[in-house]
Amino acid sequence: MSESFILQTYPFREADLIVSFFTRDQGKLRGVARRARRPKSSFGSGLERLSHATVSYYQKENRELVSLNSCELLHSQFILASNYESSVALDYLAEITEQLLPPNETNERHFRLLIAVLDYLRAQGSHFAAATYFALWSVRLAGFLPDLRISPESHAIADEMLTTPIHQLAPRTWTKETAPDLRRLLNRLIEQHVERNLHTPRILESL
Repeated sequence: MSESFILQTYPFREADLIVSFFTRDQGKLRGVARRARRPKSSFGSGLERLSHATVSYYQKENRELVSLNSCELLHSQFILASNYESSVALDYLAEITEQLLPPNETNERHFRLLIAVLDYLRAQGSHFAAATYFALWSVRLAGFLPDLRISPESHAIADEMLTTPIHQLAPRTWTKETAPDLRRLLNRLIEQHVERNLHTPRILESL
């Protein structure tokens, strides 16, 4: 049983789901949730994207996929998911976490980063600020943040974000014109690191 964030789900067979989830104590795992697509599934809304939940699962030796037994919801992202801009931000956080983290490696700092950014979004924080902060810290925690060759304004924002909790950032009116070069750089760094293109940045920048 592990405190987890649900990252992605995929239909599997007639009524099952393949679930990618990020656990606090075991890192990123993939498993099968049997009968999760049935109307009266015991998993309920616990397998929605970025749901914060306690996941009970069983892992057989030499098996890549675990078997999910139950999912007890701790924090739902339903309110965020019902707003288009916040929903895109959720997709962005989930995609970066899914693509950037290796499987089966504990990463407490990235787990706490997710908690902080989701709390900020639920408190009606800017989705652009959340995305920028999350990408910046994801790259830093992964260990490949270079010297930032960006505009002075964006550099000042990055410097503040690297030294200030997200809830304590200075008040600022955020739009897609705020630090766009910083986000472009961070997205490019992540894509180079994982050797594949991200899908969500283009949608985020179209808001």
